[in-house]
Amino acid sequence: MIGKNTVSKEPIPAAKVKSILEEFAEENELSYEQNLTLSHVSSFSKLTEEDALKLILELTGAVDGKITEKIAVHIADLLPQDLDDMRLLFAKERVSLKNEEMEEILDIVDKYDAIIVDDEE
Repeated sequence: MIGKNTVSKEPIPAAKVKSILEEFAEENELSYEQNLTLSHVSSFSKLTEEDALKLILELTGAVDGKITEKIAVHIADLLPQDLDDMRLLFAKERVSLKNEEMEEILDIVDKYDAIIVDDEE
């Protein structure tokens, strides 16, 4: 049965999910749901696990600590490109940020987005 016991509940980036499933697949056969998840995170995760964790750490320290780990993981997974994308991420959150604070977050994300462009070339 899937999800019988919850071992822990913490937000993790898609890049970490990918590495966990790849390690698990080396020794075990993946279920249908696990294969779908691995396919999804392989297609959509843009950062390496190390870069994603660095970005999350940097984001949680930015903007006077207003960014929770949950929001930082969303930002690391989606890598928003402009203020409209940032507003969508914060639409359901209880924290409200000024445009300057969102620009600061976008500047941090841009540093990691540049890493992706360099890797693709």
